[in-house]
Amino acid sequence: MSEENKIPKDYSADSIQALEGMEHVRMRPSMYIGDVGTRGLHHLVYEVVDNSIDEAMGGYCDTIRVTITEKGSIKVEDNGRGIPIDLHKKEGVSALEVVMTKIGAGGKFDKDSYKVSGGLHGVGVSVVNALSSHLKATVYKNNQIWEQEYELGKALYPVKSVGETDLKGTLVEFMPDTSIFQETIRFNYDTLASRMRELAYLNKGITITIEDQREKDEDGNYVFDKFHSEEGLKEFIRFMDTNREALIGDVISMEGEKNDIPVEVAMIYNNSYAENLHSYVNNINTHEGGTHLSGFRRGLTSTLKKYADASGMLDKLKFEIAGDDFREGLTAIVSVKVQHPQFEGQTKTKLGNREVTSAVSQAVSEMLENYLEENPNDAKTIVQKVILAAQARHAAKKAREMVQRKTVMSGGGLPGKLSDCSDQDPENCEVFLVEGDSAGGTAKQGRDRNFQAILPLRGKILNVEKAMSHKVFENEEIRNIYTALGVTIGTEEDSKALNLSKLRYHKIVIMCDADVDGSHIATLILTFFFRYMKELIEAGHVYIATPPLYLIKKGSKKRYAWSEKERSEIQSEYKTNVSVQRYKGLGEMNAEQLWDTTMNPGNRILRKVTIDNLGEADRIFSMLMGDEVPPRREFIEKNAVYANIDA
Repeated sequence: MSEENKIPKDYSADSIQALEGMEHVRMRPSMYIGDVGTRGLHHLVYEVVDNSIDEAMGGYCDTIRVTITEKGSIKVEDNGRGIPIDLHKKEGVSALEVVMTKIGAGGKFDKDSYKVSGGLHGVGVSVVNALSSHLKATVYKNNQIWEQEYELGKALYPVKSVGETDLKGTLVEFMPDTSIFQETIRFNYDTLASRMRELAYLNKGITITIEDQREKDEDGNYVFDKFHSEEGLKEFIRFMDTNREALIGDVISMEGEKNDIPVEVAMIYNNSYAENLHSYVNNINTHEGGTHLSGFRRGLTSTLKKYADASGMLDKLKFEIAGDDFREGLTAIVSVKVQHPQFEGQTKTKLGNREVTSAVSQAVSEMLENYLEENPNDAKTIVQKVILAAQARHAAKKAREMVQRKTVMSGGGLPGKLSDCSDQDPENCEVFLVEGDSAGGTAKQGRDRNFQAILPLRGKILNVEKAMSHKVFENEEIRNIYTALGVTIGTEEDSKALNLSKLRYHKIVIMCDADVDGSHIATLILTFFFRYMKELIEAGHVYIATPPLYLIKKGSKKRYAWSEKERSEIQSEYKTNVSVQRYKGLGEMNAEQLWDTTMNPGNRILRKVTIDNLGEADRIFSMLMGDEVPPRREFIEKNAVYANIDA
């Protein structure tokens, strides 16, 4: 039992603590930032940046600078009005101290300060302060430099002036508390840069920079990115579809207010078979969708259907066009600003405001009607794409039904290559998707048959990024995955909807060789999961195994290494008479070695697959698995970890 849950022996009324404000944040941090892992850690940065974005949305700020310092802290600086530093009458201290130490005391709760504010929960910078070992706030205001420092959320001294300045704005520097974030307090540059880029597209006209002072490149410069967009979502769409071929001349877009709700929409059709819809409310990615996405779909479907019917191009089609057909090969972004957003869903990222549906639907209808009328050639191309999608959907339905017939309903009909486990409780069970029969055979011998199942996959599975959906469902290896997992797929409303109620394993582990081919196969499988089984990833069921690269021996001693650095360190420790074996594949290990290093829950390293940024994940998968070679090569060169692989 954790310390916080122990009940004292003299448990009485005096023992009941009414935790308020900062104390409650420190006791229950996950209530405020989601979790205390890497996602929650990065959420701290977003909370501080959101304050600066609010200033930008109000027209008071146009530059935001984010810095990861050499010691690992975060600095966020803007050129806005500066947090007020005058005396707060009710609290009796500076307004800055109130903002920093009182939960829910930000300007965004004052309707006169901000019409609409960014951020999802509105917990504000005070939560960041509570979860930091040290925070320093500097305000440039009234030709003075004001500052105050805090430890664990408590002010160390009253707000004071420390000099004169011509600057205006706010600078916040904080170091997360290691007693809260026990997993890590190391910020990931790419994760932060991706979010800053997203914010720049969503708030056109502002400049956001990010710098990492922890490492320098070969030229002695810090890693640095600058994001600025003049066209907003139009540029965002072009960036996301960099690796796809556009079917129409340019991005279709609109921006304006409908029913007092600011709405911005951008969309384009491409040659892919995927539907990529991304929605935002007050700059937050609502990956569960909601009323704004429903409004987009309604406006898109009704307007395109009306145009297609009038064109006569559907006359020879023998079946009805469905909503899915209008969205195949579509990349779209919907961004709305809502004064009082109501969120629902498991992660509170599904918009519930009903009035938003009609606002977005109306905006999309007007935008599309104008575009189709002014661009008849593009309009014809779009309708032809819709017809092809409808024909493919009917073919895919038959293929899906074949999968469904083979899908496990009552324990029978499992794929012949699956070596199942004896435990029937999905929570206890895990299945390894293993590359090739050879490694599969070793894994079968090395596993614990009670709770570990093995499904060998023959060679490289289909690249779903380039395949029509009926080809995906006709693929034998993919059908085997569906059948082994026991999930059901597809409804008339959503042909790719996944039902996890009969999922047979709560851990699905991708186990491939630690080489280039193995990485490619793992990426193919991940692409399939992302496009067709995203619900599995979102529910936290998908993992990647990490087999070792080396076995280092000296006499009777033996140790494994998972990286070049580890191998070098172990060799240095052993010094002489050392033998090093490089594992080129899982099949080179015997069953005992594979169990010890990769499958034994007591020793193994499993990496859970998560999606922190849907838009960025979509862009990367389309790049890695698409037709464009140069961006793929550039990505691999930037992210590859090189090892000396024996010829």
